[in-house]
Amino acid sequence: PHYSAGVGIGWLERGGCKVIANVRGGGEYGPSWHQAALKEKRYKAYEDVEAVAADVIKRGISSTEKLAVIGGSNGGLMVGNMITRPVASSLFGAAVCQVPLLDMKRYSHLLAGASWMAEYGDPDTDEWSFLRQHSPYQLLRHDRLGIAEDGEGRMADDKWTCPKVLFTTSTRDDRVHPGHARKMVKAMVDEVPPEKGGGADNVFYFENIEGGHGGAADNKQRAYMWALSYDFLWQSLALRPSWAPGTSGAEDGEVRIDMPSGYAPAIARLLAAQPRGAARRGQPRGPAPGARGRGGCGAP
Repeated sequence: PHYSAGVGIGWLERGGCKVIANVRGGGEYGPSWHQAALKEKRYKAYEDVEAVAADVIKRGISSTEKLAVIGGSNGGLMVGNMITRPVASSLFGAAVCQVPLLDMKRYSHLLAGASWMAEYGDPDTDEWSFLRQHSPYQLLRHDRLGIAEDGEGRMADDKWTCPKVLFTTSTRDDRVHPGHARKMVKAMVDEVPPEKGGGADNVFYFENIEGGHGGAADNKQRAYMWALSYDFLWQSLALRPSWAPGTSGAEDGEVRIDMPSGYAPAIARLLAAQPRGAARRGQPRGPAPGARGRGGCGAP
């Protein structure tokens, strides 16, 4: 665990708490911890997140209605699994999925994806049999919604519901293609019924037109993105009076959610908390696999 001034200002000072789930597959406890959730064992990482969330609820730290999960890159794949696995989707009231991997059938053909096959597996071989089990795009459409797959009929999961989700990505991400987030959002808006958590009132999307894999090109953009994410969580978890989101100012492929004017001081404070030179225009971030996993955010 480490202290983040941005988390402190944007979340903790407002009464929230943060849990960091150091799950198997991350690098927190050395190579063996990382290797414990590679390839066909990847599901163990997602079981760990489920176990942490269930324990947070059991201890009374938070509740399903007030608990959220957030993660980016490889952590975005984790969030994708959390909202599409039948058990995990009932643990969270909201989710933020940042620059995510979501379609594991196509990931190795997009940008840097081929370099991660030692971590996840090769979907063009027999390894697809286990990759399929934690590919959120396929889990959503075929396992949860019952849409036919490769000509074979599927049964819909009537018990599954999806929490409200905010997806964020960057047009210029040079590591994880923004197409992952785009196609997942389209499926959730067009194919998931509103009563199951789909539709434009439950699924939100923000794509920055620059910024690389970090999702932001400078401190101002990073502050905006995090302020947007935290405000989405506070609204979705009903932790403060809501503001009405909308889309405007879309240009050059940008999709944007309006920020309430009263939130400007928080953005300024987030900017002040960022070290100078922390972000450079178009700076790529490290690879998704093996990175330290982000935990869930919740409030009592």
